Amino acid sequence: MKNKNRMIIFILIGVFCVLAIIAAIYAQFVATDYDDIGDEPTINVGNNNNTGVEREKNQDEIKTQFNGLFTNTVNAGDYDLSTVDKLYDDRDIVYSAYTINESNDNYEINVNLPVVNIAGDVVSEFNGITQELFADKAAEVMNSVNAYKTIYNVDYAVFINNGILSVAIKSLLKEGNNPQRTIVQTYNYDLQTGERVEIGRILSNLGLTTDEVQNKIREIVNEAAEAANILEQSGYSVFKRNLEDSMYNMNNLTTYMLGPSNELYIIFAYGNRNFTSEMDIVLYE
Repeated sequence: MKNKNRMIIFILIGVFCVLAIIAAIYAQFVATDYDDIGDEPTINVGNNNNTGVEREKNQDEIKTQFNGLFTNTVNAGDYDLSTVDKLYDDRDIVYSAYTINESNDNYEINVNLPVVNIAGDVVSEFNGITQELFADKAAEVMNSVNAYKTIYNVDYAVFINNGILSVAIKSLLKEGNNPQRTIVQTYNYDLQTGERVEIGRILSNLGLTTDEVQNKIREIVNEAAEAANILEQSGYSVFKRNLEDSMYNMNNLTTYMLGPSNELYIIFAYGNRNFTSEMDIVLYE
């Protein structure tokens, strides 16, 4: 079993390294154009009404909707993928470089690691981040012998809207008695220009202003913080948000994606930096 695990780890890391090298060479010399096992109480910050007017979804509903996106498949809509400059013509625009589903005394692991199959430096960087955040962790989990059992899951979601490719990767990590972490990474890429797609462009496409989105972020985070304070006063252990954190500023947003119907998700996954499954999600449909 140990030899088998070691072989899987080498293949796992090797795949990403080879792809990164191929992408870099291709870009330089060829290319010319460019569920959960949560340990914390759920916080519901939504409001219902009986006025007959359609209400906004609450955070529980938004999170359920968001989690349902991660099916490890590509949803390209009516986009013509034949125009994409792929590294491998016989593979999808995003595909699972490696799938591991294994359980033993040390770990339970169910990992689907995506590779973006597009030539160019930007995508090569995306794939490098995937390796650093998710592939290396899978290798670490499978190569460790601990007094506790580790649970590690990785899934991804892929959507194309108006030539924008959105890729989101979500992992669930439970190590011993530590609270479960939910980690989310997103990439947004213009299939025509070969450039990253920044949040400002997405807001402009959707007819949203920076100020109104900033206000909505503050509103949702403040409501979640107030709900957490109430739970804490009732004796629960909760994740405490720092309302002064610069991560909430529009200029610092890094985790966002477009869903299957061009809806915008702005995700604050606190497990990216802390041992928590808590998330706040701003949704524009």
